[in-house]
Amino acid sequence: MREILGRRRKLLSNLSNLSKRTKGRPEQISAALTFATAWQWPVLPGVGPKQTGSPGCACPDADCAQPGAHPFDPGLLAASTDERLVRWWWTNRPTAPIVLATGAPGPCAVSLPALAAARALGELDRADLRLGPVVATPERWYLLVAPYSLARLGELLYAKDEVPGSLRFHGEGGYVVLPPSETGRGQVRWERAPLPGSARPWVPDVEAVVDVLVETLTRTGVSAPEM
Repeated sequence: MREILGRRRKLLSNLSNLSKRTKGRPEQISAALTFATAWQWPVLPGVGPKQTGSPGCACPDADCAQPGAHPFDPGLLAASTDERLVRWWWTNRPTAPIVLATGAPGPCAVSLPALAAARALGELDRADLRLGPVVATPERWYLLVAPYSLARLGELLYAKDEVPGSLRFHGEGGYVVLPPSETGRGQVRWERAPLPGSARPWVPDVEAVVDVLVETLTRTGVSAPEM
């Protein structure tokens, strides 16, 4: 336990020093406050990359599978919509990635590899299906959807002959990094941005998008899970 606490203190010290060396990003704290207070999406700061523009993660895991793009301290359960807490987090760490805790009261998400996602969005547009915000990272795109239960998701997937392993579901207990964050794998951006000045963004039910996503992944052969 003493060793773990020592590593945690060292990490927090490194994060603090990194924030002091890096210019603050007013758009980062503004975005975090919009998500938390105007939209009531629970957020918390991510661990961030080891250095700005670096592919590494600031966490102690040398083989981190999500470099810079996950919570560390505080943990995911600390996600909040409290204005004072969110402001304090990003005042102390102005470049920290913005992590959304998926599940009610915030949205859930469905994600797939970027190339397949671009094709799937084209199919959804041609089907005239209304989409909510879509988050894009260099490797994966995340379609934000209405909160769903595990039971509801299980019933939906059980009806499918096959569900490609590269299709991932981010529900209760999961998370998604939101723009304008920077992680160890690059910049996070909006592929489909919420309407400017809008109230809490509308998101579709998961049933509305899953059929097209499964069909696109099956047709393109992108079925193996990605790291």
